[in-house]
Amino acid sequence: MKFVHWLVLGCVVALPLSASAQWQWLDKNGKKVFSDQAPPPDVPEKNILRRVGPPPVARSTANPNVDAAPTEGAADAPPKSAAPKPSGVDKELEEKTKKAEADEKAKQAAEAAKVAKAKADNCALARQGKATVDSGVRLAKVNANGEREIMDDSARAAEQKRIQSVIDSDCK
Repeated sequence: MKFVHWLVLGCVVALPLSASAQWQWLDKNGKKVFSDQAPPPDVPEKNILRRVGPPPVARSTANPNVDAAPTEGAADAPPKSAAPKPSGVDKELEEKTKKAEADEKAKQAAEAAKVAKAKADNCALARQGKATVDSGVRLAKVNANGEREIMDDSARAAEQKRIQSVIDSDCK
């Protein structure tokens, strides 16, 4: 039985190791940053403490600013780099951001148009109702029991007041 306890304990202790961050670097303030995404392009190579994948391309010792000399047959191949070019990622990100903002604006405009149409419809109905109430024609309402009740003068005045408040709010 002790073996099972040790096995469970070992699994519990090893579990956080699988969820650790893959990237580690020092930010501009000197603080360590842990992440599962690559650091921003403005972080210098020397500040990256731990990374995912192979180390960066080796530099020649004669001139550290020049990549190591390519081998034969590699003239047609594109130059190797340690990470994808951030400018392309930034452009894609900017395009996605612009598209998301445009979609959001379109969604808000559609919602505003929907609200404006509903207000216009409510305004038209309220004006029609006001004309009906102001006409002096005998009006009836159906009560909770399903019976018709003729509106008296106080009910007519209350209905006129309610309709006028709808007109005031929706007909601008």
